[in-house]
Amino acid sequence: MAVGARSGTEEPEEPAGRGETPQPAASSVHRSRSESQTEPPGSVPLDKPGTSGTSDTLGTAPGEEAGGSMKKAKKPRAFWKELPILIGIALLLALLIKTFLVQAFSIPSDSMQDTLQRGDRVLVDKLTPWFGSKPQRGEVVVFHDPGGWLNETPTPEPNPVQKVLSFIGLMPSAEEKDLIKRVIAVGGDTVECHGSGPVKVNGKALKEGSYVFPGATPCGDRAFGPLHVPKGRIWVMGDHRDDSLDSRYHQNLKGNGTVSENEVVGRAFTIAWPINRWATLPVPDTFDQPGINKAMAAAPAALGLAGALPIVMWRRRRLTAGRNPR
Repeated sequence: MAVGARSGTEEPEEPAGRGETPQPAASSVHRSRSESQTEPPGSVPLDKPGTSGTSDTLGTAPGEEAGGSMKKAKKPRAFWKELPILIGIALLLALLIKTFLVQAFSIPSDSMQDTLQRGDRVLVDKLTPWFGSKPQRGEVVVFHDPGGWLNETPTPEPNPVQKVLSFIGLMPSAEEKDLIKRVIAVGGDTVECHGSGPVKVNGKALKEGSYVFPGATPCGDRAFGPLHVPKGRIWVMGDHRDDSLDSRYHQNLKGNGTVSENEVVGRAFTIAWPINRWATLPVPDTFDQPGINKAMAAAPAALGLAGALPIVMWRRRRLTAGRNPR
């Protein structure tokens, strides 16, 4: 006869045997070994020591502390707080690029037509000179005023914004007195031009039809030479020979119209603006013609001969000493 309803977790009573007393039913909290073995995988027993999920932390969810408090996720910094840092990094990178790598320059005159037009923006390589690169014939270079070349040219006064942008290299400088010309001859060369031309370098006539302004003569209105270019200096001319105050017009100044290599900022290698005038500025083929480098080619040969002579003399003495009886 049933006395009362039993819990579904209790084990059924078994009749006691002889001499044995009835055993109490299992607690509703503690489970039998057989039940714990049949628990689904991944479940955590509630009464096993050393396991999580027991005692005061029963049912603790991931990310919840032992005391039941939820850990607060770290909020990302607001964009407006990051913005000044990003601007500062961008300005620093722009300054470093302008100082050591590339700088933009604006063309202020018509002296380099048709290669460059007034208002063009060119990019100038400032990196290779740090590794000992020297100006080469045919390159378009930017250089500081050697002294007296721009005395007659007024310099516009920039506003504060232009000063800041030009300082970090985002805008061409309006204060610096820089010029842009093509290198015609380098140190050790002999350059000359008479009558209607052509310009000659080391006795070789230059074919300048690919870059000289149409209708202009190679000499312009100023014949010169023959003139020897000193070591460490260059002779420069504009592509618009009738509208360029270049080396031809400053032969009365120090250097006889030549420019020191130390004054060269770098080589202009591309037109960056406006977009419809994007183009590179390569060296014309005429500067690669055979014989134009004969003066430079003779120097390594002479140095090689001078270096080999002591070795030949030393070897000759050894052979002679070996043949003489002692």
